[in-house]
Amino acid sequence: MTQPSSFSPYHTFDRIEWSRLGGGIPLSMSAGELERVRGRNDPITLAEVSEIYLPLAKLIYFLADRNHAGQKATHLFLGKIPPKVPFIIGIAGSVAAGKSTAARLLQILLGRLPHRPRVDLVTTDGFLYPKAVLEERGLMKRKGFPESYDIRRLLRFLAEIKTGKPTVEAPVYSHLTYDIVPEERQVIRQPDLLILEGLNILQSPPPGEKAPHLTVSDFLDFSFYVDACEEDLARWYVERFQLLRKTAFRQPESYFRRYADLTVEEAEKTARSIWKEINARNLAENIAPTRARARLILEKDSDHAIRQIQLRRF
Repeated sequence: MTQPSSFSPYHTFDRIEWSRLGGGIPLSMSAGELERVRGRNDPITLAEVSEIYLPLAKLIYFLADRNHAGQKATHLFLGKIPPKVPFIIGIAGSVAAGKSTAARLLQILLGRLPHRPRVDLVTTDGFLYPKAVLEERGLMKRKGFPESYDIRRLLRFLAEIKTGKPTVEAPVYSHLTYDIVPEERQVIRQPDLLILEGLNILQSPPPGEKAPHLTVSDFLDFSFYVDACEEDLARWYVERFQLLRKTAFRQPESYFRRYADLTVEEAEKTARSIWKEINARNLAENIAPTRARARLILEKDSDHAIRQIQLRRF
């Protein structure tokens, strides 16, 4: 472990140092399973799962166990029977950073730890306003920005989870139609752990703006940020766009069907334009400033591999 300066809030680890912290937990994932959960252009390997995500799962397991003990102590003091309240893990970071792969991996790994905890995964995409509302408000080119989310609905969902409500429903989003699926709901029934993945979950109110009573991060028991330099993020986004152009975009119901017949050069130009006009702006204005609020930061290299881990010490 790299020794922090006296003013650094982080413990910093390289891959070898971090991997040693996962001792005692066998890797219970096959190459086939990894292929099913990783992103389209994410070359993550079983070695990285073992070296990076197993120690992270172990840390979360320890923290969740301590958190549940604290809840029981509080309710014992209050003379109440404690409800079953999930330990909530937040995963933040830019578009194309690999948040979804990290979330799906952790869901599997955490669920196979001792005592087999039940782990649910919810993405904040489901709390975007429907496409019709975004169009009416002129926000289609601001999709993914804080104002494009029904934040009140998201906060209500998290409040119901944290009060131990037996059944809570989350809206479902389709990346194919680029819209909320009105007839579908994801049902959450008091899991042991809940993973919440999204772009802006660590955001706090801007300076000078009247703060709401609560923010999303108030409900998170642990959070981490998947980080990479913007040049790499832009390249990964373009690569993913090119893959989708040959696959999902070709489906008749795809919102992006119009991009399926672009040439490689046209698709490159279109993807870079979208990145510059939307994703890069959202990253600079809203996402990157929340990096320091995460409890842990996974720093990626240009080949997607995680090169360094930073864990907050205070």
